[in-house]
Amino acid sequence: MRTKTPAFFLAGDSTTARVSIDGGGWGDGFLAIARRGGAEGRNFAVNGTTTVTFVTHGHWAELLETVQQHRDTHSVIVTIQFGHNDQKPTANISPGQFVANLEALIGQVRAAGGTPVLVSSLCRRNWTTSETSAEKEKENEGRIVRDLLDVTVGMKEAARRAQCHLVDLNQASMDYCACIGPAKAHSYNLYPYDTTHLNAEGGVVFGVLMAQLLCWQFPELGQYVQPDADVVRAINEGVYIWPDTGNGGQEAAAES
Repeated sequence: MRTKTPAFFLAGDSTTARVSIDGGGWGDGFLAIARRGGAEGRNFAVNGTTTVTFVTHGHWAELLETVQQHRDTHSVIVTIQFGHNDQKPTANISPGQFVANLEALIGQVRAAGGTPVLVSSLCRRNWTTSETSAEKEKENEGRIVRDLLDVTVGMKEAARRAQCHLVDLNQASMDYCACIGPAKAHSYNLYPYDTTHLNAEGGVVFGVLMAQLLCWQFPELGQYVQPDADVVRAINEGVYIWPDTGNGGQEAAAES
């Protein structure tokens, strides 16, 4: 029997959403890779959303309807990445509620005919520095801040309880950023001091990282999801890369 072509539908906040004036994530960078390989996909992620507001604002219902429309013709994978906004006090979402919300989303994807994949939050590119060090401004001084640990733990707990696939993008993105250092990691910022959101080049790099992580979970996707070999090599070797998106110019600044 012929294997169904995959369809990827992405749920999440601004660190998954398309690059815009007030947000930007890995989602479109990943989908560009998948579409080149013949897969289908749509980025449903919305800036500022949580596991609660993504549902109450109607985005989740739209995604589930799209899953149902494709389940007979495609192998549907739904990635779910929330946490950046859920952890904010103003969201009023407890750690226990966060886990329960994710479990509910997992169950609803399965009921709609899709395969859910939890994705831990893309890291923020923040570093600590030693206040007593004379070289505290040195490029690789300090360490990357693990400020999404609580929601990453919650994501892993939800995956364990629901026996759901988990892609640990948080750890993988921290590891890569730690390798290349703050100056180069910040070249992927949407704006100079925005260490949360990605510009187009960052979207490509972390989209490739996501593609690689997902194919480790689902090796059969390799025939459809084939990221740029140079970017894959840079990530695996922990070296900086500035992918060609037509923007140009910033690589020299990052290298200086």
